[in-house]
Amino acid sequence: MSKIVVALGGNALGNDAKEQQKNIELVAPIIVKLIQKHNIIITHGNGPQVGQIFNNMKQMPFPECGSMSQGYIGYQLQQSIQDELNKKNIPKTCLTIITQTLVDKNDKAFENPTKPIGAFYSESEAKQIEKEKGYIFKEDANRGYRRVVPSPTPKKIIEEKVINNLNEEGYIVIALGGGGIPVIYDEEKGLEGIDAVIDKDKSASLLATNINADILLILTSVDKVYLNYGKKNETPLNEMTTKEAKKYILEGQFAQGSMLPKIEACINFAEKRHAIAIIASLENASAALEGKAGTVIKEG
Repeated sequence: MSKIVVALGGNALGNDAKEQQKNIELVAPIIVKLIQKHNIIITHGNGPQVGQIFNNMKQMPFPECGSMSQGYIGYQLQQSIQDELNKKNIPKTCLTIITQTLVDKNDKAFENPTKPIGAFYSESEAKQIEKEKGYIFKEDANRGYRRVVPSPTPKKIIEEKVINNLNEEGYIVIALGGGGIPVIYDEEKGLEGIDAVIDKDKSASLLATNINADILLILTSVDKVYLNYGKKNETPLNEMTTKEAKKYILEGQFAQGSMLPKIEACINFAEKRHAIAIIASLENASAALEGKAGTVIKEG
């Protein structure tokens, strides 16, 4: 049975708790179908959710907002997946782990915020909020403008051994929400939260590499990776080598804060684990693992 780290996009989960619950009820059967054939660890994004929490709880420190998003997304996923497991009489238990991810406090990402969070705005709305609150906004893959925060490189997943041990014992583990709560290490204070959002795909790649996963499966809103995405000459890719992927990155084929970090995460995993990574749509998750959908990234 293959060990697979599955990364769910935060945007696919919903814009509020009610919508998210409805979407997760659709996600759960897809995840359980994977569980029936594979050994699964689930990670997820939190871009919209952590932005909403921060906007509604202005006195709450940003790392705590990240932990709150992990908790409520994990709760809804855990509950819906467990209900689906019970319906199918699958004797497994699903649980959520609040996860921290170590970053370098001197990471250059803190000088150039790139990670989109929260809702989409028009250009005029974004400029007004920038003026009022000092936030930084950037256009996100032709979908509108979103606030961006630093996205440092994940260095170590603090709860990694616990996640792997529970998975090896047969539990369905939901972990590393939003890429993990970003923390830095201080010799006097120990671990300390910091204002940032780690890219969840890069953290999923790090986790998948360190626990010796067989496949990294990144589920998103598109069915494949495309060249010239959104243009008349867009071209779907069934597979590509890491060398080809690096070439496409240099050509500027993949949007920063959108497809680019997914490709980078896949390259990293494929080269370090000498294994395959797959990018596919949520509804095609099972088909992608059977080689019938999605884009495969392999070393070469």
